[in-house]
Amino acid sequence: MELRPDQLAAQAAGQPLRPVYLVAGSETLLVLEAADAIRARARSEGIEREVFDADGREPDWDALSASFNAPSLFSSRRLIELRLPSGKPGKAGAEVIGEFCADPPGDVTLLIVAGDWSKAHHGKWVDAVSRVGVVSVAWPVKPHELPGWIDRRLRERGLRAAPDAVQGLAERVEGNLLAAAQEIDKLALLAPEGILDLERMQSLVADAARYDVFRLLESALSGQPAQVRRMLAGLRAEGEQVAGLMPMVIRELLRAATLARAQARGANLAAEMKSQGLWESRQAPFKRALQRHATPLRWNRFAAYASRIDRAAKGRGAGEPWQLLERLLLAIAEQAPATRLLAGAGR
Repeated sequence: MELRPDQLAAQAAGQPLRPVYLVAGSETLLVLEAADAIRARARSEGIEREVFDADGREPDWDALSASFNAPSLFSSRRLIELRLPSGKPGKAGAEVIGEFCADPPGDVTLLIVAGDWSKAHHGKWVDAVSRVGVVSVAWPVKPHELPGWIDRRLRERGLRAAPDAVQGLAERVEGNLLAAAQEIDKLALLAPEGILDLERMQSLVADAARYDVFRLLESALSGQPAQVRRMLAGLRAEGEQVAGLMPMVIRELLRAATLARAQARGANLAAEMKSQGLWESRQAPFKRALQRHATPLRWNRFAAYASRIDRAAKGRGAGEPWQLLERLLLAIAEQAPATRLLAGAGR
């Protein structure tokens, strides 16, 4: 049986546990919630839980196999949780899982949690799980699906919102389901009865620094120096600290360097952007920036300069952090400042 993560959570709440579950996918929030539903049902029935971690070195699959038939010390039933970050048990692990599914012990439920998943992960052991249990894959939520996901979650929390309010929240969280879930939980506490309109939604959802930094970087990548100056001035006036902004700045510069390398070797840039987790709505600024600064070396130099800013912001290097950050972002936004910046940096 195959179920969506939300369907699995509903089933776990209302039906007896199946012999085996596979919960997998890169959408961490959805995987966590689906697996938590299984764990919660087990707790409610007084079932003892054991964890077998198959991360890192070669797992002891014989030990896992033996534990399926070992008597429990504290409970007549057990939930054995197999943590499989890669989603690949290998030949030995697949055989152990397949043998379990062929003749599941009556007192054991096997929960397999995988943090990585694609169609390439599918194999005979997955078919075996599906025959006697449940397979639930948390596929990435696509941009056009996010408003619907937000609307459903709002309704689950007893809230209703106008379509433009839902769209506004979707644009704000930029595909981050955890951020969306946190905002919705907050709305459930703060929102009055009735339908949330866009204005009310905006007044209740915080303008976090992450959101502001994201827009700042987007302006730099898009080649908008005037916008960069205005936003930097606004962040500084609001009391933001450069040290708190730099992790995202450095991350995006390293991402751009990776894209520049892919472009230089003739790879499919759209596919590379998708693999980097860039939604279509976020791809245009990177494409424009890569037209201005095509070489990977230049992006590596930008990233090195950003590290210098980070050290200065933490009191470990020379220079005024806000001025250094402005120089960097203007260099990203325009060719001439970039030439001056990198020449002045001795590179």
